[in-house]
Amino acid sequence: MKTKRSILLSFLISLLLLDCKPAEKQGVYEQLVEDTETITPQLIDLRNTFHKQPELAGKEVRTAACIAAYLQDLGLEVKTGIAGHGVIGILKGAHPGKNIGWRADMDALPTAFKDSLQHNCGHDVHMAIALGMAKVLVKHRDALSGSFVFIFQPEEETFVGAKHLASSTAFAALNLDEIYALHVTALPVGQLLVKPDEVFAYQKRIQLRFNSRVSRTEAQELYANLRLKLQRTQTGATPWVIPQAFDGIQGISNPDTDFANYRFLEEQVVVEEAADALYLKAYLYETDAAQAANLIPQLEALIKASDVKDDFLDVSIIQENPTVHNDLRLAQEAQQILQALDDEAEVVTGYGQIPYFNDDFTYFQDKVPGVYFLLGGSNTKAGISAMNHAPQFAVDQACIPLGIAHFAGLLWERTIID
Repeated sequence: MKTKRSILLSFLISLLLLDCKPAEKQGVYEQLVEDTETITPQLIDLRNTFHKQPELAGKEVRTAACIAAYLQDLGLEVKTGIAGHGVIGILKGAHPGKNIGWRADMDALPTAFKDSLQHNCGHDVHMAIALGMAKVLVKHRDALSGSFVFIFQPEEETFVGAKHLASSTAFAALNLDEIYALHVTALPVGQLLVKPDEVFAYQKRIQLRFNSRVSRTEAQELYANLRLKLQRTQTGATPWVIPQAFDGIQGISNPDTDFANYRFLEEQVVVEEAADALYLKAYLYETDAAQAANLIPQLEALIKASDVKDDFLDVSIIQENPTVHNDLRLAQEAQQILQALDDEAEVVTGYGQIPYFNDDFTYFQDKVPGVYFLLGGSNTKAGISAMNHAPQFAVDQACIPLGIAHFAGLLWERTIID
């Protein structure tokens, strides 16, 4: 990872964004890059170990033990058994400063793909990057300000791990000022995307209940009509085609993205027939929080104008989760810092909102201002697609050293910014 990094650039970012002594930071990022290059083979091996030994949400026993041992060997203060199998490693600097958190998720996925259990969402990469960040930063403990808190969170895939951990007394005792996380995804390898405000669309699972006189065919016809009438997109946009979210033309790195201002019901609907009722269940995706809150009256009005209105019983939301919401000021400052650390880094602003995916990191953001980054892991020339939860999910491991150096540099900068 050879780039044109200069001491002058580090000096300029100090003057622009930080209230600190610029001379203290000269050469810091350059040193982190050198340290990262030295440990990269070890961290890739560690990632591969996690990848070959995946553990489901709530069962991250071996993974947590491996992480705790690694952090203890680094000399960090380590807390285990947090909200299940959560691990927290605390690196205290020698000088006063802020407490900055970094979250990495640990669990794997059960899948219907070739293997029944996989790290099919990149959490193994997230853990390797976080451990690498801790390793390169601890080497400079005497020069560090504040504290770096590495949070290894269980049960992200079930959307309960962050909620439980963020509500724990152990988390409250950390007194974090800011918190950050990343997710590797199908952007080009090396690209760092920072999206202010909501990163993902609001997702709601709706249930429509009808009298059992309604046939399966009638229910499916009604659903097709509801999809058509509820759908809202920009002209010609197809935001339900998820691979388009990560290309440079229609995707979220383009200010004119197709993934802004939309609403759609997914094509797949579950029809359940019971003795006294028929149920329709499906997910809806909406970018506008206000319209998402007004969904039930809209659905009721459409159904009451349909041919099955006399057999309609009720509509309800049976599942919904809050969405990741990046702090505007921190997102803007983080993007400036990352770009200034490395003038050749591809740091881009994100636009719109991604459907289907979400992350329970939002529960940490409810407690502490924070930013969630997207890190590119795809390499089309090599045939590698980091499309999360997809059958052929794979990651170009060149993103690991890039993530370590860039985000270790970011945390270093953040501890000394007022």
